[in-house]
Amino acid sequence: MDYKHVEAKENCIVIKDVANFDPVHIFECGQCFRWNKIRDNDFIGVAYGRVIEVIKEGNDVIIYNSNEEDFYNIWCEYFDLNQDYSNIKQELSKDPLLKKAVDFGYGIRILKQEPFEIVISFIISANNRIPMIKRAIENISKRWGEPIEYKGVTYYTFPSVEKLAAVEETELESCGLGFRAKYVKDTVSNIYSSLQGLEGFEKYNIYEIAKMSDDDCHRALQQFNGIGPKVGDCIMLFSMNKISAFPVDVWVKRAMMHFYTAPDLSLKKIRDFARDKFGSLAGFAQQYLFYYARENNIKIE
Repeated sequence: MDYKHVEAKENCIVIKDVANFDPVHIFECGQCFRWNKIRDNDFIGVAYGRVIEVIKEGNDVIIYNSNEEDFYNIWCEYFDLNQDYSNIKQELSKDPLLKKAVDFGYGIRILKQEPFEIVISFIISANNRIPMIKRAIENISKRWGEPIEYKGVTYYTFPSVEKLAAVEETELESCGLGFRAKYVKDTVSNIYSSLQGLEGFEKYNIYEIAKMSDDDCHRALQQFNGIGPKVGDCIMLFSMNKISAFPVDVWVKRAMMHFYTAPDLSLKKIRDFARDKFGSLAGFAQQYLFYYARENNIKIE
């Protein structure tokens, strides 16, 4: 457990003596799209139907617009606070090359996000830039999510499966999804049909897919239009607790080539190499490598 105890105060909770927690590292390491920086160590985000503000003060983390019940029911798991990241970092740091990335991104934690939102978000992310991804997700949430007010500002939850299932492809296109709109429409329709128990759609139940073994889960996710190996790994790692997942994007490829591998390796070979090398901690290694490579703008000659 990476915190000492929790204190409840008016409209906030204070998590005392939190280890391995840096809001900038957590919210800017490519795993989430609904968090925005207000100032240093101060972020506001929407998750699980709530809007919260997270501030790091000294060794404490303050969550505003929340209470102790929500902490134990949602945020403790969401921020993976029962996980001892010191042990994870110690194990990964046995590799002197990876230690550089671990030390750089020392405050990263892998968020446990809602699977449906992450499935749709990472389909939108394919071949897309983060500002555009965030804008598209925000547009979808504004049109079909539920409004929540905090500090005089209206935020919006991510829409339910039911709400998005009724949306036309052209409406999704108008939110900035481009060619990805058809993938989102098809995926939402299949997930909705599976949750309605319609015959022939059982294989699209993402909540059952999440219970599969890591390799079976990875294969099952790729039956959806718009989900390839990298997007599948992102969904597994950031919402399905599959920590052996190793998403390979351009930054991770650069990091792996920089530290470990020859430049002619395919993405699949890099993924296989990393999963073999890092084992059950591959997902953690991926986050440290991604953040290190992007923040240091690693280039390969």
